[in-house]
Amino acid sequence: MKHVITTGAAAFALLATGIAQAETVGIAASRKGSLYDRAGTVIAKVATNQGGLRTTLRNFTSPNVYIPTINKGQVDFGLANEYELAIAVTGDGHFNGRKHPNLRAVFIMFPLRNGFFVRADSKYKTIADLRGARSADGYVAQKVILNLIDAHLETAGLTRKDLRPVPVANIVAGANAFISGKTDVFLFAMGAPKVREAHAKIGIRALAIPKSDENLAKMRKHMPVAYFKREVPGKHNPGVTAPMYALTYDALVFAHKGTDADKVYKLVKAMHANKKALAAAWPVYNLFKPKRMNKKMGPVAWHEGAIKFYKEQGLWPPK
Repeated sequence: MKHVITTGAAAFALLATGIAQAETVGIAASRKGSLYDRAGTVIAKVATNQGGLRTTLRNFTSPNVYIPTINKGQVDFGLANEYELAIAVTGDGHFNGRKHPNLRAVFIMFPLRNGFFVRADSKYKTIADLRGARSADGYVAQKVILNLIDAHLETAGLTRKDLRPVPVANIVAGANAFISGKTDVFLFAMGAPKVREAHAKIGIRALAIPKSDENLAKMRKHMPVAYFKREVPGKHNPGVTAPMYALTYDALVFAHKGTDADKVYKLVKAMHANKKALAAAWPVYNLFKPKRMNKKMGPVAWHEGAIKFYKEQGLWPPK
């Protein structure tokens, strides 16, 4: 599979000014237009400008592809959600017996909020209304999206069999299918570049999940780490037309256990000290919490370089 490697302009600027000895690290992220691509680009910029790490971003089809690559030690860091990282380590879910024991957590980026989006003028007003709607399905290169779709539909008493499937490979392809008129609804992370694109080209509206203990239990059947987060309208939240609740879980950076501990330490330190720079580059990082960069991660262990920094900051052990 061909991988596209991009390097931020900030890295070139630093090299041009003579900082050629900075340590080089690679960060794996999903395809252009994805939330992880944007999140990784910002991390690379801040790590290069403030962390002394010359950073490259490598774009893959999805975490399905680059999680095994990082487990083999072929890339230093990657971006994923806590659920997918856990099932990769244990070999459960769509990793089905393929354990990835070399993965280590590095830091929590932000809560990753997800939603179903329809056209602003759509007849679909609630998730329950989606019966018979055309919806992206399959996600052969990004299986975790099926869990998210199932979790949303379960809250309305529906399954994917109640919708008309349109096969796609990954979440970006699903958004493109919606933008091109092939589907009536798409699922994506709130505030992501593709959501902004769809809103700019078509006008979109997010479908809410009613907050209740019953619906939380239904969501957790498919996404065990899910929780509710309240969303409000705003320029950084396209498609949210009224206060609502979204299915949410944590997104994080992880690494191979053999990734140099000093590089991990420097990356975590740079992120901890530079929330303003992160948020200035992308508003989603306003949700980043320097005092909550770690937590108990079940089967996922933390990288020794990250632990060293957290101990210095009084943030270890995680709560």
